[in-house]
Amino acid sequence: MSQLFSTELLPASERIEAWQWKAQQICGDCRVELPRIGPFHGTIDSRTVGGLRLSQFSSSPLSFWKWPVDTTNPEQHACIVITQLRGARRYLQAGAAVLLKPGDSTLIDSAQPWSSHCETDCARLYLRVPRWLMEDRLHIRGLPVAQRIPGNTRLGAALFRITTSLRQEAETEESKSEDAGVMDAYFDLLSACLGQPIPNDGFIAHSSRVFLRIQSFIEQQLTEPGMSPTEIASSVGISLRQLHRLFSMRGHSVGEWIRVRRLEQCRRDLMNTRLRDRTITEIAFFWGFCDSAHFSRLFRKQFGMSPRTFRASACGQSWNEKEPERALIWSSAGLRQSRTN
Repeated sequence: MSQLFSTELLPASERIEAWQWKAQQICGDCRVELPRIGPFHGTIDSRTVGGLRLSQFSSSPLSFWKWPVDTTNPEQHACIVITQLRGARRYLQAGAAVLLKPGDSTLIDSAQPWSSHCETDCARLYLRVPRWLMEDRLHIRGLPVAQRIPGNTRLGAALFRITTSLRQEAETEESKSEDAGVMDAYFDLLSACLGQPIPNDGFIAHSSRVFLRIQSFIEQQLTEPGMSPTEIASSVGISLRQLHRLFSMRGHSVGEWIRVRRLEQCRRDLMNTRLRDRTITEIAFFWGFCDSAHFSRLFRKQFGMSPRTFRASACGQSWNEKEPERALIWSSAGLRQSRTN
């Protein structure tokens, strides 16, 4: 369940104390301090993904100090994967210091003292992972803390995209069925970013050819609302974990890829003057969406305007008229007038 905390409704004099109290619920014993005099504002948005807590901290300039937890309590043995969203923030632990800029990530051992400092407004994601799970996934016994995973490299950029995707899709019905596979892919990618070997099952060598087959299957099944990762994996003869790994290597989740492809097809149909007699809902349902309001929200997020506004603005464009066969798809396939979730 998503939990959102904000200082906006609190008196200015109580904000920093309230923020520290909320941070302690997530990070344990800690202290925060403002580097300069001025009004403080901040939000903490916590969600659950794959059974792990993923929190977004957004705030004014702030310094943070964390003390070690009771190491005799195994439940407190955890680490945090930090992903910088906005602003630049410095993290320090075990004599190492790392400056994260948007897109960068690092790993922190929450059972050891650490601190962070930022002189501007910034936002960052904290994924809290039990230490035993992290060591098992990375096949290590010592955590490589405070090491920068640069977001301007191929692997770092892929890790950033899949991490932000995890937050955006957390706790949705669509994502719950994918959680286990997506988290497997996430840890494989994190392992690669930290220079740890990924178990070689002989699969990656021919991954490009397999991915082309996956893309082809998805394109053929876009109009089917029930298309699932399990069905896709089965169609090309790979495991569900391998499927998610392939998409994570490209910085996407399976559900995100399908959704974007469906939205793109809807966008093209909304621009097609030969389909002007079709309602927006009919077009959305044809391409596998099951709820018109949900489709409208996704379309606005993807293209920056509502489907209705987009269609009106594109009314005078005719480039899609070069694709007369597109209208034939509708007449031959027939419209699905109603679908259930």
